[in-house]
Amino acid sequence: MKSKLLILMMLFFSQGFSQAVKPSNQPGDLEAKPSLLWKFKTNGPVVGAPVIGDSTVFVSSLDSTLYAIDLVTGKVKWKHLTGAPLRSSVCLAYKYLFLLSGEGILYTMDQDSGRVYGYFRTLNGFMGERQNDYADYFQSTPVIEDTTIYFGSGGYIFAVSINDGFMKWKYQTGDVVHTKPVISRGRVYAGSFDGNLYSLDTRTGNLVWKFKTTGNSYFPKGEVMGNPVVAGGMVFAGSRDYNLYAVDMMGGHCDWMKQFPEGWALPVTLNDSVIYVGTSDDRQLFALNIRNGKEEWKTEAGFNIFGGCAIGKKVGYFGTLAGKVHGVDLSSGKILWTIELDGYKANHLKWLNPDDTFRDDIGKLISTPVQLVGMYEKLGGIFGTPALAGGRLVVAGYDGWIYCFSAAGK
Repeated sequence: MKSKLLILMMLFFSQGFSQAVKPSNQPGDLEAKPSLLWKFKTNGPVVGAPVIGDSTVFVSSLDSTLYAIDLVTGKVKWKHLTGAPLRSSVCLAYKYLFLLSGEGILYTMDQDSGRVYGYFRTLNGFMGERQNDYADYFQSTPVIEDTTIYFGSGGYIFAVSINDGFMKWKYQTGDVVHTKPVISRGRVYAGSFDGNLYSLDTRTGNLVWKFKTTGNSYFPKGEVMGNPVVAGGMVFAGSRDYNLYAVDMMGGHCDWMKQFPEGWALPVTLNDSVIYVGTSDDRQLFALNIRNGKEEWKTEAGFNIFGGCAIGKKVGYFGTLAGKVHGVDLSSGKILWTIELDGYKANHLKWLNPDDTFRDDIGKLISTPVQLVGMYEKLGGIFGTPALAGGRLVVAGYDGWIYCFSAAGK
């Protein structure tokens, strides 16, 4: 019997899926400051990361629309309007893409045309996903392992077959699940706003273990808001309690943790034996050894970081909520170049000093969450991880502008 809490509405595919593969694009380093190739304006803010597949950039916007943009020209190939704001990024597999919308619906679409092949409606499908608070900017981005797609929606972690669109299992947590799951060794790992990091069996959805964060006076639940990553037998995830946790994959105990004095350390990017961690109120990017959390280096970013690094061979690329893009030497932490986006250039002095510290009268300028988010929008703040492929770098601003940069003359 079908669950009363879950409603499935499927247009079944005419063919099955094999194991998913990543796009063939290879990153190319931009060691010198790149040039603007094109820019494109959506009709709403963008928080999700752009995703590049072959010659197309896929961008989801709070205007409820998914855009497919030509990587070379910046022209729209197609767009698809959903029923609610989009706060997650797409997942690509072969010629298909999977999009989790703010309606609580997982769409399966053709990458080339935008044709909808099918959709899976979660229990949130009639009322839309719940945003925990104004700073809960993201929703879960789906991931694929073999022929199963995993994602969070509402207070659940879902596993859905991509061969027939039916749910394999769901697991209920104590609050909303907005992290992007990570899959490794037959386990799926995801964080919840109930303050737990969960390890579930990928086949059955049974709980293997859950790890509780410590919390702090500001955020006693210790909401797990950062997307987990896996390396060296550990799961790394950032919490709202200002801590980054390295949790043993098998036993679920904490191997080490690093506390950040000023605020959240949520975006974590893996690169071999190093993880790069962006911080919010600390305004720094850290390179940490995965074995013990020791700092390899840290560098001043100038403003809050909410997205991860795009990783090249020697250079990393990240953005800040001030509307700046930085290229950083991955071995030393040296900032190689900085690009000021249009929103920053036009508006930063309304709230910031020339060195990007807040003006002395900032308390009068920003006294509500709406005003804070409005500042990020005017600055064109970058919430998502930049996308890198074939020597092209794509970043998305909260003002709705999408920028593509490339090496000078290319």
